[in-house]
Amino acid sequence: MFIQVIQGEVADAEEMRAALDRWAREISPDAHGWLGTTSGVTDDGRFIAVVRFESEEAARRNSDRPDQSQWWVETSKLFGGEVTFHDCRQVDTFGQGGSDQAGFVQVIQSQISDPEGMHDLMQTGEKIMSEFRPDMIGGTCALHGDRNGATTAVYFTSEEEARESERKESTPEVRDLRKKERRHYVGEPTYFDLHEPWLHSPR
Repeated sequence: MFIQVIQGEVADAEEMRAALDRWAREISPDAHGWLGTTSGVTDDGRFIAVVRFESEEAARRNSDRPDQSQWWVETSKLFGGEVTFHDCRQVDTFGQGGSDQAGFVQVIQSQISDPEGMHDLMQTGEKIMSEFRPDMIGGTCALHGDRNGATTAVYFTSEEEARESERKESTPEVRDLRKKERRHYVGEPTYFDLHEPWLHSPR
């Protein structure tokens, strides 16, 4: 899997949502290899999109299409400043991966000191977390490829259930897993809470 992350400040969330709905309706049918898009705007106006493709080649083919280029020319005007792109060639999935069934999505951006160690930890800890957090449907973790940045998208059944589970007392296995995770992070993560995630996928 290949993921492209797009982010920036927007003034009008509804205009951005309409632009993405139009992309899904008019342009996505010819976007071969596109697997789905998770996007949204936070309460403070930060837009983020996690776009999944089968491969980097499929993503490039889509970017080179004239209708895609025209759509982006129009949509880029909705941003209030610089737009940041991350092309992520190394992607891990857990649980069901990206899911259109989510009622709440939390996107986390961080710096990881040991990407391979984090990959191994995610593999070994997946069963522990799925049993402890049944509200967690799954997610993706995409490495940016520069300075060990990463964007993780976590899909939950609902925000209410996610917040309730956050208050649960951790088991010894979960506490140990989280302790090991913290060792791999550099600095504090940045969170994007998408209370009403915009979920698009091929029909």
